[in-house]
Amino acid sequence: MRTWGTWRRAALHAVWAMGVCFGAADLASADVKVPALFTDHMVLQQGMKNKVWGWAEAGEEVTVSIGDQSVSGKAADDGRWMVELAPLAVSHDPLTLTIKGKNELKISDVLVGEVWVCSGQSNMQWSVNQANDPDLERLTANYPNLRFITVPQVGTQEPQSNFNGSWQPCTPDTVGDFSAVGYFFGRQLHKTLNVPVGLIDNAWGGSAAEAWVRRDLLAANADMYGPLLARWEEMEKKASDPVEKEKFAAAMEQWKKDVEAAKAAGKPSPRPPQSLDGQMTGQHRPANLYNGVLKPIIGYGIKGAIWYQGETNAGRAYQYRHLFPLMIQHWRDEWGQGDFPFYWVQLADFLAEKPEPGESSWAELREAQTMTMDVLTHTGEAVIIDIGEGKDIHPKNKLDVGKRLARWALANEYGISIAHKSPRYKSMAKSGNKVTLTFDNVNGFRPFDVNEAIGFAITGEDKKWVWANGKVTGPNTIEVWADAVADPVAVRYGWADNPVVNVYSNEGLPLTPFRTDDWPGVTAEAK
Repeated sequence: MRTWGTWRRAALHAVWAMGVCFGAADLASADVKVPALFTDHMVLQQGMKNKVWGWAEAGEEVTVSIGDQSVSGKAADDGRWMVELAPLAVSHDPLTLTIKGKNELKISDVLVGEVWVCSGQSNMQWSVNQANDPDLERLTANYPNLRFITVPQVGTQEPQSNFNGSWQPCTPDTVGDFSAVGYFFGRQLHKTLNVPVGLIDNAWGGSAAEAWVRRDLLAANADMYGPLLARWEEMEKKASDPVEKEKFAAAMEQWKKDVEAAKAAGKPSPRPPQSLDGQMTGQHRPANLYNGVLKPIIGYGIKGAIWYQGETNAGRAYQYRHLFPLMIQHWRDEWGQGDFPFYWVQLADFLAEKPEPGESSWAELREAQTMTMDVLTHTGEAVIIDIGEGKDIHPKNKLDVGKRLARWALANEYGISIAHKSPRYKSMAKSGNKVTLTFDNVNGFRPFDVNEAIGFAITGEDKKWVWANGKVTGPNTIEVWADAVADPVAVRYGWADNPVVNVYSNEGLPLTPFRTDDWPGVTAEAK
């Protein structure tokens, strides 16, 4: 996906280059320092031990105090120190976090509540200002106990320990630039639970899932990721090759001439050549985002994570069946908090509607996302096959996205009895030319607009798909058939880049796209 924050990256890379990450020169001053996660207005996760860390002179004793507790630790030889606070109860009243070594830091207006990471690519990064009704949303965004912090976009192979940022309370002036999905998710939790909520946004538009994973984990599975890593190794060699740099410079000069020629002819300007240096610090290179925007927040006390990504990996959807669970488990292992909840958004509908049923890489990516719930516990999927836009990869309806994610969290983490699982295919039974489909997670269907259940395709042994008729026959069953298929063997629903579908549960959650067959898809061999 194309990122809207390109202008921001250059400035943030400059900040990073100036020394956002502390090194030996910083430690020489002997002042106790903490990363950007520990600033005024921060939110600590209630009910669990919270790590607090930073840097000081080697061997220096550092004491951290909050409320009625105080803990101490010593800086290691590399200057890093870390202490662990005992679990804290929810606090709406501001606390002060005091960190004392040879100097003293006071972090004020600290609240205790629920902390969630908001991650993925541009549909998570997409701001409130870019979503529906930003003017109305800003007018009502007075939630002083809803806080957020954004991690700048730094892509690198070198693990980072800090970033340039700070926590902000939610106000009409601050909410506009924050993640819309994150905000609507966090706002629903905040209003429902009546507790402080902290949101950490490190999403990066266009990012590939492999960029969020340590490189050695990918290299350990050569059959799955060998070709991918080999392509990057070739690009890395070229990026450091003086001859290739000269070629790029020449290509840039030619591009400038082509732009002038296009202007003179009244034609659109051609795209500039792609810099290999840019790819080296971008959001696709394996491990770049793990090191640049994830590593600096790993260890901070969180309740869980929400995720919206997959568009960039759609061309390798079968690989995503392995990569996505690998990434989630990798994050959990590094955080050391057990299997914290991880909820994601299934890809929305996008691109042109097709007149006839067929194959789709986006459908295969959605399938890979759904399959992850069967591989890892404490995971869940918000289905939004009904609220995308064919002409825009960034649908503006982020409110419903955030609310569907919030349903998962409210039901599973906070014990609220609320519908949260979309209906999901369970089994099929054939009788003549008709197939009866049975579903889980539903007690009554409600097709939208018309009584007919729309979005099904059916085929016989010839694998020639045709549109099927659909009829709700029970609280968890739908019957499908097509006159052209006398002996059906497989059924699909919502199996397209941008399918026309209309089946919801009575609670308004859309039926999860599925297929009953397991025939190799268009991305089966892509690596």
